[in-house]
Amino acid sequence: MKIYVGNLSYEVTQEEIKQAFESFGQVESVNIISDKYSGRSKGFGFVEMGSDAEGQAAIEGLNGKDMKGRALNVNEARPRTENQGGQGGYSGGRGGGGFNRDGYGGRGGGRGKGGYGGGRGGRGGGR
Repeated sequence: MKIYVGNLSYEVTQEEIKQAFESFGQVESVNIISDKYSGRSKGFGFVEMGSDAEGQAAIEGLNGKDMKGRALNVNEARPRTENQGGQGGYSGGRGGGGFNRDGYGGRGGGRGKGGYGGGRGGRGGGR
């Protein structure tokens, strides 16, 4: 089972994460994600556990636990979706579809249509 580990201190090492997860079962791999230019940790990573049962035990045992002053965010890793690449959170779904309703981003009369109201300044209206 692949597990997402977030809210990591920038000082945490892969070995420290491995030690924390080993108490719940066999750790297949640990990967802290780092910035490709600076090499600095991005504050999250992934752990691959030997089985789903071990992974679930690690999630339940470590989510919210303190590691170097930070409360860990530990969840089952989910595959990336099309919306997660480089487009940001508003492509598709509610954000993208709402722009075409009034022609161009809803700047003027778009208020009162559900809280969003063209907060991106009309960008994306040319879809």
